[in-house]
Amino acid sequence: MLATLVLAAAFAQFVPASFTPPASYSTKAYVLVPLGPGLEKLDYDAYMNSIDHLKATFSNGGKWPHAGITMADALKDVEGEKARFDARKSFTYAVLSSDKSRELGCVYISPSRQPGFDAQVRLWVTKAEFDGGFDAALERDMRAWIAKAWPFGKVAWPGRER
Repeated sequence: MLATLVLAAAFAQFVPASFTPPASYSTKAYVLVPLGPGLEKLDYDAYMNSIDHLKATFSNGGKWPHAGITMADALKDVEGEKARFDARKSFTYAVLSSDKSRELGCVYISPSRQPGFDAQVRLWVTKAEFDGGFDAALERDMRAWIAKAWPFGKVAWPGRER
């Protein structure tokens, strides 16, 4: 019961009221923007073209993604991500190509479920981007960005701790 209350409190006050979540992050190779309506087709195409890869590298063989996902499901998902972003409960960013024509992956910033951590960051990239070495570059960039631009003291990187 106490653990549930502590977790609920952490989710309720994830970031300080004075903190403005970044609206974007960009490099020469890519740009991050909040995932939401208008990006569902790019998001859908990215994960549906990498189902086996994402099950092996991101969802640990979980139920997402799977071949039965529809565009209606994709829209509902991005609407939920946008609602959580706007409510400051978690922050999901689409990683887009620099011309914003393709989604390369996603970055999820959320309250940590691990004691002693302020937040957790999870990310995925498509199979093609992973094969090209982008996963390591994105992780490196995100570690630096989170440390510099976000109000967290200690961040967990599930599945990526060294």
